[in-house]
Amino acid sequence: MTVNGLDGLRGAGGVQGPGGGAGSVGGAAKADDVTRFQDAMKAPDQTGDVSASAQIQDNAVVHATYRKSPTSIGNSVTIAHGAIIHGCTIHDNVMIGMNAVVLDDAVIENNSIVAAGSVVTKGTIVKSGSVYAGIPAVKIKDISPELLEGEIIRIANSYQMYSGWYI
Repeated sequence: MTVNGLDGLRGAGGVQGPGGGAGSVGGAAKADDVTRFQDAMKAPDQTGDVSASAQIQDNAVVHATYRKSPTSIGNSVTIAHGAIIHGCTIHDNVMIGMNAVVLDDAVIENNSIVAAGSVVTKGTIVKSGSVYAGIPAVKIKDISPELLEGEIIRIANSYQMYSGWYI
């Protein structure tokens, strides 16, 4: 999905998920397999990309700082309920927990978790294979192969299935 302009949420594949376009404002075009649940995106005056197979759950906000800090979201990313993603880069196979906040110019590297309620401050780099938690978020542990397969990848795949229940 490309977040750019003021033309509403649209694209080749349409919008997936309950609520149609409810809660979407501003510009966003859908990439195949992006699952967006009701009230999940607010995207005025932004530039960035949301890749195929991203899962953006209820009441999450994806935003950016116009012409300064774009938002980019990679493949197999789960953004949980109530999270705020603002002007940052999220690479592949990442889980952002419920009500977590990721701020401008932060980078979440591959195979990482940002714990629920955490705040990733401006410019922070979350290292690949790590779990970050707290306010401000700091590394608390490495991700085991079991956690990667059992949580990050399983949850991303499950939400693809769940979206099919509503469309």
